[in-house]
Amino acid sequence: MKSSFISFLFLAFVCSCIAQGKNTNKTDALKNETAASIQAGYEAYKKIALGIWDYAELGYKEIKSSALLKNTLKDSGFTIEEAVAGMPTAFIASYGSGSPVIVLLAEYDALPGLSQNISPVKTPIADKPNGHGCGHNLFGTGSVAAGIAIKKLLVAGKIKGTIKVFGCPAEEGGSGKVYLVREGLFKNADIALHWHPMDHNAVIYTSALANKSAKFRFYGIASHASMSPEQGRSALDAVEAMNNMVNMMREHIPQEARIHYVITNGGKAPNVVPDFAEVYYYVRHPDKTVAISLFDRIVKAAEGAALGTGTKMDYEIIAGTHDLLINKTLAGNLQTNLEKVGGVIYTEEEKIFAAEIQKSFLGKAPSADSAAIIKPLQIKKDQGSTDVGDVSYVVPTGGVEIATWVPGTSAHSWQAVASSGRDLGVKGMIVAAKALAFTAIDLFTNPDLSEKAKEEFRNSKGDYQYKALLGDRKPALNYRD
Repeated sequence: MKSSFISFLFLAFVCSCIAQGKNTNKTDALKNETAASIQAGYEAYKKIALGIWDYAELGYKEIKSSALLKNTLKDSGFTIEEAVAGMPTAFIASYGSGSPVIVLLAEYDALPGLSQNISPVKTPIADKPNGHGCGHNLFGTGSVAAGIAIKKLLVAGKIKGTIKVFGCPAEEGGSGKVYLVREGLFKNADIALHWHPMDHNAVIYTSALANKSAKFRFYGIASHASMSPEQGRSALDAVEAMNNMVNMMREHIPQEARIHYVITNGGKAPNVVPDFAEVYYYVRHPDKTVAISLFDRIVKAAEGAALGTGTKMDYEIIAGTHDLLINKTLAGNLQTNLEKVGGVIYTEEEKIFAAEIQKSFLGKAPSADSAAIIKPLQIKKDQGSTDVGDVSYVVPTGGVEIATWVPGTSAHSWQAVASSGRDLGVKGMIVAAKALAFTAIDLFTNPDLSEKAKEEFRNSKGDYQYKALLGDRKPALNYRD
């Protein structure tokens, strides 16, 4: 009897191994098919990405960029919801039905003051002040490419569920995804996946900085600066007084904190006492509660500056984002799939371009060949902020960074703009699309993976109840004006 039972267990184990092997072979076949499908669309996706690069539209102004991505998805059979969460350039593209519901995030906003052509030397484009210094022209297009590839598998009946592409405007300081989260649009999502252009290939395995930003506005009294200065109350003096107090405050804040500002309006003429001035502040810290407390101290500095200069002050919260909740389950799967896809291989011509643009870098640049390397899964220091953080607090979220820029390139630079408009950037985008699609396939074919990611998410989040750092304000549609 005992021998028969052992034989039964052995047979069950063998059958399980055979079934697992068949499932693995099926999944590998789906990934190979999907990789080929994405690669076949290289020229079409390149045209879209370079079109958005050329538009270089700022946050909440991405009319052409959003339309191009929406139309591409619509033409591919997706159902489109436009202007969601009060944002004219936001959208949700959906295909399929039932679970799992996998969401791919897509960004497409540019940055002000980063005009640049595709030259390896600094060469702004006349009459085009903006540029894709964070590579969002590639980000949006790559996510769309992955979504379309998954939709093809759904059409063929090879997987079941729902794929969605969320068009996310104004990541750069506008917190577009926060409004999508606040509106409850991720409520039925099982998993969210994203990626970001970078100068290397790695799974995102460290948190971002929580961020809160605002424009502080001071109102004074105008007068002739020479004939009757005593009649004036300078709003610019208030801005400078505020900045001085905040700069002294830096000595007494946690070393992980980041505070930066730019004076957006300081008056119009030296001989007129400015009756209006404005300064735009960002506050960051790894812990959202600390970021909020530092912001509150800055508000006090603004109030003191107004009191001391005889002016009035108000402020408008522009944006606020959470830190990023890492999901190790998704990160591990993304690592496996990114290694399966491989990095970016430069042509000899691209190596020449890389060597030329690296001459503009400070310090020694990595080898151009490092664009082909997939970094191991490891925690690294990250001082940036992203509104993906808010998404990560309502749904399990995973992402990758892909070498779309010459190794050594800094984000938000003219060098990043130049790379984002070239084939080497597009090749990185295709790598990203494949990696996201591969993990989506695993999520569609292996329910246990999704459940494990959800369990980890619940444990990591604990009893924290999500609340937007920017409060209940409406989207700051004109924050770039």
